[in-house]
Amino acid sequence: MNHYDCVIIGAGAAGLMCAATAGQRGRTVALLDHANKVGKKILMSGGGRCNFTNYDITPSNYLSANPHFCKSALSRFTQWDFIALVEKHGLAYHEKTLGQLFCDNKARDLLNILLAECELGGVDIRTHCEIFEIKKHSDGGFVITTGLGLYQCDSLVIATGGLSIPTMGATGFGYDIAKQFGLKVTARNASLVPFTFKGDWLTLAQQLAGVAADASVECNGQVFREALLFTHKGISGPAVLQISNYWNPGDTVTVNWLPELNLPQQLHTWRQRAEKSQLTTLLSPWLAKRFITQWLAHHGLPHLLTKSLADWSNGDIDNLNHVLCAWPMQPTGTEGYRTAEVTKGGIDTDGVSSKTFAAKTEPNLYFIGEVLDVTGWLGGYNFQWAWASGYCAGQYV
Repeated sequence: MNHYDCVIIGAGAAGLMCAATAGQRGRTVALLDHANKVGKKILMSGGGRCNFTNYDITPSNYLSANPHFCKSALSRFTQWDFIALVEKHGLAYHEKTLGQLFCDNKARDLLNILLAECELGGVDIRTHCEIFEIKKHSDGGFVITTGLGLYQCDSLVIATGGLSIPTMGATGFGYDIAKQFGLKVTARNASLVPFTFKGDWLTLAQQLAGVAADASVECNGQVFREALLFTHKGISGPAVLQISNYWNPGDTVTVNWLPELNLPQQLHTWRQRAEKSQLTTLLSPWLAKRFITQWLAHHGLPHLLTKSLADWSNGDIDNLNHVLCAWPMQPTGTEGYRTAEVTKGGIDTDGVSSKTFAAKTEPNLYFIGEVLDVTGWLGGYNFQWAWASGYCAGQYV
């Protein structure tokens, strides 16, 4: 029997942060993971450079059935606290866009910082450690049966993440443990994920695969403006991933391909001066000619490509504005957990303390990170939630 003050299951971002924090408080900590190495999501995030936080973090950047739950942790361990931590270790980083912070070199640099912090806390990290059973111990702690033997602890932390990217080892383990101890789990969906199409729209997407544009997307009152990319399955890119957090099956997403332009006004101007250039040329500063040609053909408006602007009717202007600036689409679905960056939904936060992250019915059982019903935007927000929830729980375990 291996006895520790605290056992943390899941050596991702939240688990590593919690382990380092608890260990440096003088707690004996074992960090267990079934994978062959720790921090897999950290290593693959941001194209291998890890978008580890954002300059602009507020509770409004997160979705949850209880939007107030995240406020306490985000205020007690802010983006500035994490930035101070990585700067202490000399990490070179840069802002890419919209406040998103990335490692200059490799995500491995960031993971090494977390491992160094764990080493400072004397954390015992075990990989290839499959968990078979968790039971309450008579003294109020827990006994964990694993492929590496029995572990006994006073405090148990579940930091196993969600269902996204199962090829990296994601499972529903954390939800199962929550249910075992009487906590509720909300509906879960793949999120920060590309949309898929069927039929004619899929055919068009495949023809335009690789074409990107700076677009504005809107769904259920939320608007994002970032890059949008056609794929062989539908559409992707940051704008699509962001809006997927707010989309439910059957919802309409409205796309504006020209968010910088008041298109009707611009078309009226071009018509008044009898502009002779073709539409593809006029719109080329914003949209690829290939996109304009195939997009208008698909919408039954190919004649606008050759029609002189002087001859355009108000109806022509309205039609073009509709298909380019107010295009309503209904995605068939998403690419699912295979490519989703996060899982929306999770353990119902009403059953968890927002201060300590302990289950209200089991004061020595803690849940942190993505396994909870807290989902951030794309852009470093989910990592910041992992750091904040891990740090805060680490003060109490």
